Amino acid sequence: MGFSQALSGLNSAAINLDVVGNNIANSQTVGFKGASTQFADVYTGAMAGQGVRVAAVLQDFSNGTLESTGRNLDLAINGGGFFRFQQGEEIVYSRNGQLSLTSDGYLENAQGARLTGFPAGVGTGGQPETLQVPAGAMAAVATTAVQGSFQMDATADTIDRGTTPFDATDGDTYSYANTGTAYDSLGVQHTMTTYFTKTADNTWEVRVALDGSADATNVGELVFDGNGVLDETASTLPTYAFTPGGGADPMNFDIDFDGTTQFGNGFAMDTLTQNGSAAGSLVGITFDETGNIIGNYSNEKSQALGTIALANFRNPEGLEMAGDNAWVETGTSGQPLLGLAGEGQFGGLESGTIEKSNVDLTSELVDLIVAQRNYQANTQTIKVQDEVLQSAVNLR
Repeated sequence: MGFSQALSGLNSAAINLDVVGNNIANSQTVGFKGASTQFADVYTGAMAGQGVRVAAVLQDFSNGTLESTGRNLDLAINGGGFFRFQQGEEIVYSRNGQLSLTSDGYLENAQGARLTGFPAGVGTGGQPETLQVPAGAMAAVATTAVQGSFQMDATADTIDRGTTPFDATDGDTYSYANTGTAYDSLGVQHTMTTYFTKTADNTWEVRVALDGSADATNVGELVFDGNGVLDETASTLPTYAFTPGGGADPMNFDIDFDGTTQFGNGFAMDTLTQNGSAAGSLVGITFDETGNIIGNYSNEKSQALGTIALANFRNPEGLEMAGDNAWVETGTSGQPLLGLAGEGQFGGLESGTIEKSNVDLTSELVDLIVAQRNYQANTQTIKVQDEVLQSAVNLR
């Protein structure tokens, strides 16, 4: 007669209580994954078993519920994968994407681990590195291309250039004018005015002036067919050139009039865009569903500043818990497979969202009752063993 079976039951039940209690304690921990206890019986060749042991504590990596927070730096993975962090000299993996932007531009979690990824434009071609949002301003971009789509009035009067020279200050010397914006190499904004003059049926002169200065060489011609459609082959449009001054480089840009028409229903501008911009300071960052970090600037422009790297494992259950909502790889988990959000086995990234713990609190409370009864039952086994032993000792 022995107490080993009951003692093994008590030890195993205590471990099970620890696991259930840990699940309950972390039911509100962002990104937490619950665990369950697996038991195995113990036999050593004897007719009766020798009790029970804990064979494994198995982690449950099913997805938790996603919850909107409205906080831009809260991230969640909708699907498979882990965030990859640099924590000191160690690489750790987590499903908790609650981040903060440090004063030097790093994306950190509450434990000071820094999010890793790839520099902008690199993709997965290199080794991930800690992501740092640059504080520098976006450089000015000179206008090099303009796209405009207009409607020319086919009923407009023809203006003879031989008798009526162009004069930007005299509206009778042109048919229609439109104003837009262009930028020089220093980011200085200039007023770009386009003047249209009907010089013959289906033929329009196009002049471009910068800040009211119309250069006689900046003249092109639009030609339409009998259906009012632009004939790009017959049209002639130069590269418009200007010297803005102020130390800026000379400006040269083309204008694409694709989509411009000539009908009898008055002048109109459909679209007018250009590719230049002023310099801009960083005003904030956002994330898209593929993990790109998008910098937003005061010049209303944006650009990718880097891409978040995700990791996955052949056997996630083999990861070792490291605390602070993180795991580390082991030989059982296999090496990390790196990729980008939304590709293959990796889920999409959702900004302003967190992944709640996947612990089902109701189920855990039921498991707690069962574990408690199991523990109490094993104490009864010890009590009965003790009574039987006392009876044997009292035999005389």
